Amino acid sequence: MQHPLIPLFSLILLTGSLPAQPSQDNDKYELVYEQDFEDPGALDDFEMSDSEAWKIGKTDDSQALELFGASKYQARVRSPFNIAMIKDLRLGDFVMEVDLAQTGREYGHRDLCLFFAMKDPTNFYYVHMASVADDHANNIFLVNDEPRIKIASKTSTGTDWGETGSWHRVRLERRMSDGLILVYFDDMENPIMEANDTHFDFGHVGFGSFDDTGMFDNIKIWAPATHTPRKGFFK
Repeated sequence: MQHPLIPLFSLILLTGSLPAQPSQDNDKYELVYEQDFEDPGALDDFEMSDSEAWKIGKTDDSQALELFGASKYQARVRSPFNIAMIKDLRLGDFVMEVDLAQTGREYGHRDLCLFFAMKDPTNFYYVHMASVADDHANNIFLVNDEPRIKIASKTSTGTDWGETGSWHRVRLERRMSDGLILVYFDDMENPIMEANDTHFDFGHVGFGSFDDTGMFDNIKIWAPATHTPRKGFFK
């Protein structure tokens, strides 16, 4: 388990290049969190809506965070039920990259989600990546003390998860000043979703699904600053 605050110059010395990050203010971004789930204690980094639905699962050659069942959690407003949130990290501007594998059956709303700017259980954003886009799927959503609403100005017709357990690299960028949100899926040059929204500032980030199963691995987050976390988020 790794989640050090690593100075940018150290990354250059170690890798010979800058990490992937937004074009603005490159010199202000630092690696603030990294997790590959090889340490048995990795689950301690997270607060879940229902911890009984999550475990460290096995992949072909390593381990990953696995959502393997339905959470016994009732959201106060219509929004995803299955959430694993990094509990000691609150962010404003950030870039996050993560490997995702959808492990459920194929149907229109087959999904995985990324959560961010999580203020409390009824105020946050989430990216919903689903096989078929409609008013409630494959979009960027705002939960603001009422059932989620879609806010993306651009999205795809659907997310191709491929065969069960196929791995994909996803990148999420968020900038508070103008509310920019960008989502990339495998192709890191062309976003599949875009939005601009300024409802929320700092908040937690997390992973999960509306009502499906999946795996998450090789999380990396870069940010110019972090902020004091809230304790007992789902309580």
